Amino acid sequence: MLFNTWEFAAFWVIVFTFYAVLDHEGQNWLLLVASYVFYGAWDWRFLFLLTASALIDYAVGLAIAGTPERRKRRLFLSISICANLSILGFFKYFDFFASSLQALLSRFGIAASLPLLHVVLPVGISFYTFQSMSYGIDVYRDELKPVRNVRDFLLFVSFFPHLVAGPIMRATNLLVQVTQPRRITLRGISEGTFLIFWGLFLKIFVADNLALIVDPVFASPPPYEGATVLTALYAFAFQIYGDFAGYSNIARGLGKWMGFDLLVNFNLPYFSTNPSEFWQRWHISLSTWLRDYLYIPLGGNRQGTVRTYRNLAVTMLLGGLWHGAAWTFVAWGAYQGVLLIGHRMFRSMRGVRAPARPTAILWLFQVIVFFHVVCLGWLLFRAQSLSQAARMVHALFFNVHGGRPSGLPMLVVVLAPLVLIEGFQFVDGDLLVPLRWRPAPRAVFYVVCFYLLAVFGAYAGREFIYFQF
Repeated sequence: MLFNTWEFAAFWVIVFTFYAVLDHEGQNWLLLVASYVFYGAWDWRFLFLLTASALIDYAVGLAIAGTPERRKRRLFLSISICANLSILGFFKYFDFFASSLQALLSRFGIAASLPLLHVVLPVGISFYTFQSMSYGIDVYRDELKPVRNVRDFLLFVSFFPHLVAGPIMRATNLLVQVTQPRRITLRGISEGTFLIFWGLFLKIFVADNLALIVDPVFASPPPYEGATVLTALYAFAFQIYGDFAGYSNIARGLGKWMGFDLLVNFNLPYFSTNPSEFWQRWHISLSTWLRDYLYIPLGGNRQGTVRTYRNLAVTMLLGGLWHGAAWTFVAWGAYQGVLLIGHRMFRSMRGVRAPARPTAILWLFQVIVFFHVVCLGWLLFRAQSLSQAARMVHALFFNVHGGRPSGLPMLVVVLAPLVLIEGFQFVDGDLLVPLRWRPAPRAVFYVVCFYLLAVFGAYAGREFIYFQF
């Protein structure tokens, strides 16, 4: 069930109508049933997998809290981590590693026919697995007391607004909101309406229109022309942003209508001037998850320079692999790791200090340069293979004047309103800044965006990109 369909609109009207008149207990039962209906609309069989993953961590949380012995607590935590990673590895990575091993053996003249499962990837498995697993870790660290009500824990894992594409919520944030009574407020409805509207604009007008530029280029065989590849890269940078940030905004908006406060997952990432800032603005729930549950446990930056670089590399490699079972994602993760290591090395060089307050021209120059650095990484992320990525990089640098990109006018038209609004958001430091405007400019904003959605929106019901992760 997609947010950008009339089917979901009808589902939401029904759910919220009942939600508004029920007490806290009734609301939680309603949301649990609605979440299972929402997820089961893709494939009801994967409801058993979702439930099994949640129940394992529910039981582990109680077991950890029930024993003071450190060795047993670690054993229970190991059960949770192994179970979650085994589920994720079986459904998402088994065929990838099996086929990669088979190809490696064949290079050495060893004929091996390894079995491939060809299983369907459960939608959102990477998101709810990480969310559920973090609960056991937080209980083990004594940062959270285990929940006793199994219904509330199942709702925490399966809460439908963010279930299949994030943000990845922590139990310390969302579970507390599940267990405590919530209030529907006019402010929540107002902010939620803006977030849902802006999220649909990012998805239907921005992302899905840019897909019409991106998909034909990456589906075409070589040779490639530099100008065409560059236009497709610009388009993909904003397609994936509009698609993923759009979903996150809708999820937050739905939550606000019901009295929930979900995490901000994107905070104007293309205004970043370096990789560290970028990962503080892009997919924030994943980057903080990787920081708290992988980078810091590995040692973070506490064990010297070399080990800090190693920890960054390992974290970003696994972060890349989290996105998908393909070597292109591993390469993208390695690329991000190199950027972070390079930035840290640059900042630590003797005598090199970034100005505390760069001039507007210098800041704009840094933003533009780093945006192109990010786009080069997006080439690895979007390419169908490393071979295609290599050929496209060659075209960018050695055939840059070739081609007449037909999608350039559409790219400019689609990006103009996005860049304008995000400029206001950045200057004011407020993602909800249109709500603070006076009635006249606020009305113009809604009328223009609604017109663009109604006339130029892509209403093909295209899935969100991150559903595949």
